[in-house]
Amino acid sequence: MAHHHTHSQAVIHRLSRVIGHLEAIKAMVAEDRDCCEVLTQIAAAKAAINNIGREVLKDHIEHCVVDAIEEGNRQALDDLAAALDRFMK
Repeated sequence: MAHHHTHSQAVIHRLSRVIGHLEAIKAMVAEDRDCCEVLTQIAAAKAAINNIGREVLKDHIEHCVVDAIEEGNRQALDDLAAALDRFMK
């Protein structure tokens, strides 16, 4: 189902920044930079991805889940639970 989220453009922008960050980490590894520096940058990229995931989850709950419940679609709660399981791993 096609739908629009409130924060789609912000999420796309943040994903682009993470992609750039990952490219920089890749270059660090290719340049044989210090492992601790690389690990620090990997941790920062992971945190950024998790923050993006939280934003997508929040938007999903505020829009998709609320709309589905208002329409009587209880399957949305099962889908949300499954998505949360995958996200939390």
